[in-house]
Amino acid sequence: MSKLNQILLSELKDKALKLAPETKSLFARLKKKKPKNLDSIVHKLHDEVFEEINCLDCANCCKSISPTLYDKDVERLAKHFKMKPRLFINEYLYVDDDGDYVFKQTPCPFLLSDNYCMAYESRPKACREYPHTDRKRIYQILDLSLKNTEVCPAVFDIVEKLKTRKEDF
Repeated sequence: MSKLNQILLSELKDKALKLAPETKSLFARLKKKKPKNLDSIVHKLHDEVFEEINCLDCANCCKSISPTLYDKDVERLAKHFKMKPRLFINEYLYVDDDGDYVFKQTPCPFLLSDNYCMAYESRPKACREYPHTDRKRIYQILDLSLKNTEVCPAVFDIVEKLKTRKEDF
C-alpha cells in the first residue's frame, strides 16, 4: 500500500469516528422508522459511489478485517485449494469470541500484492457481499454499516451522502 493510501485510510477511520455520534443518531432514527424508501436511496448512493471508487485501489477490508466464514465457505475454499476442510480450518481459521470462523491473520492470507484475491471465485459469502450497501432491508445492518465507515471509503461516502438526504425519509 502506498504511503498516501495509508494516510488516507488512517484519516478515514479518524473521520468516521469523529462523525460517529451524528451517524449513530441518524441510524437510530432509521431503525425506528424503517422507511420504505431507504433501500432504494442507499442502493442509488451505492451505485453512484462505486462509479468513482475501485475496490482494487484500496482493499482495506481485506487488509484490516476478516469475514465470518460459514461451513459452505470453508468447503468451497478447501476445495479451491485442494485441501480437506479440517486441514483448511487448522491452517487458516480460528473461532472468534462470537463462535464464528474467521481468518487467523490480517491481511487476508489470499490477498495478493496487487489487491487481487487468489481465491476470488471461491471467496466467502461475506466477501462477495461486502460492503453490504446494496442489500435489501438495509436498516437491519446499520450497526455493521457504522463499523464499515471506518474501513471502507465507499461506505463512508454512502453514509455521508445519506445524511444529506435526511428529508427523503
